Amino acid sequence: MALMSVEEALARLLADGPLMASEDVPIDKGLRRVLASDLAANRNQPPFDASAMDGYAVKAENLVQVPMRLQITGEAPAGKSFPDIVHRWEAVRIFTGAPVPKGADTILIQENAERDGAFVTALESVEVGKHIRKAGSDFKAGDVLLTKGTELSPSALALAASMNQSVLSVYKRPKVAVLATGDELVHPGDDPTPDQIIASNSYGVAGLALEAGAEIIDLGIASDDKDAIAAKVEEARSQGVDILVTSGGVSVGDHDHVQDVLKDAGMTLNFWRIAMRPGKPLMAGTLGETQVLGLPGNPVSAMTAALLFLVPLIKKRMGLEGSHLLEPALLGDTLAENGPRQAYLRATLERDSEGRPVATPMTAQDSAMLSGLARAECLIVHPPHAAQSEAGSACQIIRL
Repeated sequence: MALMSVEEALARLLADGPLMASEDVPIDKGLRRVLASDLAANRNQPPFDASAMDGYAVKAENLVQVPMRLQITGEAPAGKSFPDIVHRWEAVRIFTGAPVPKGADTILIQENAERDGAFVTALESVEVGKHIRKAGSDFKAGDVLLTKGTELSPSALALAASMNQSVLSVYKRPKVAVLATGDELVHPGDDPTPDQIIASNSYGVAGLALEAGAEIIDLGIASDDKDAIAAKVEEARSQGVDILVTSGGVSVGDHDHVQDVLKDAGMTLNFWRIAMRPGKPLMAGTLGETQVLGLPGNPVSAMTAALLFLVPLIKKRMGLEGSHLLEPALLGDTLAENGPRQAYLRATLERDSEGRPVATPMTAQDSAMLSGLARAECLIVHPPHAAQSEAGSACQIIRL
């Protein structure tokens, strides 16, 4: 049976992933959430003509000839308007952000003035409108400033707050349940027997999912037993998870039961086995309203598959673009010709003398070696049947 390409598998996976429903959250909970509807301003910004500097609100016509002595008739601090009108030969002490008093049409900054009690001497002329932020110059009430599908960065949240929006309509975070399988696995901190290893996949995969915006449900470890795996699958379904991610047990060995258990539970298989290295034994399907992604058991394979498939799926379901951005780079070392599977090679990144990124593949690419993945800064994408590529030639990378 021919293996499915990475591109086709990803397209099929994302096609199965519907958008999450929306929910309203307070603005202080909005960081990295994705807007489910356009967001319009509720007020003008600034809401009034505001001083952009500390100084004196004056009439520009009074400062045609300088030095000019003006009488100070009051003060306008931020958050409080001056109640009177600025007349000819008068000035009002004003501070940054304060409303410009009626009658004034410019700001004499304090560096260009000398105060003497109730008088101030202007040392320089000022043109009309100088150092005044006009009402609505940033945006006006009704302006749509943040659109549906926008991921809310800190600056976007600041903008939403300035728009006087306290509640935001965003897509719900997908609930992602993570399950490790295998008799050989124990939790970190436990005492493994000489034949056991420490479970690591769940922590790395959950970390990728959390960074992508998901809520995580840790289902722990299931032994290589159909009943044990079935119980964990039922636990996930009972909690209404949107995505169930398993690691290990999806191949064809005598102890690989995950796919059979899921099919018995009613899973419709979307695809299985991908033309990629590492990560070939990758499975995807749907179990009722839950999407299922079965990752390989080898740690690097699991992490690579999660990066390439789980992360885009989570983002797509939250209303973001699902695919990773490939970046151009140069090879720092020779790459041998590739076989029929698309390879994702752990690599370091440097800059050459012209500032271009240079990706150098690591020597060890074994799919069980996590130490290299932790040091890697990118993955080099090596297409199927690619010819040998020399150092300095072009390549594509995915940053880690």
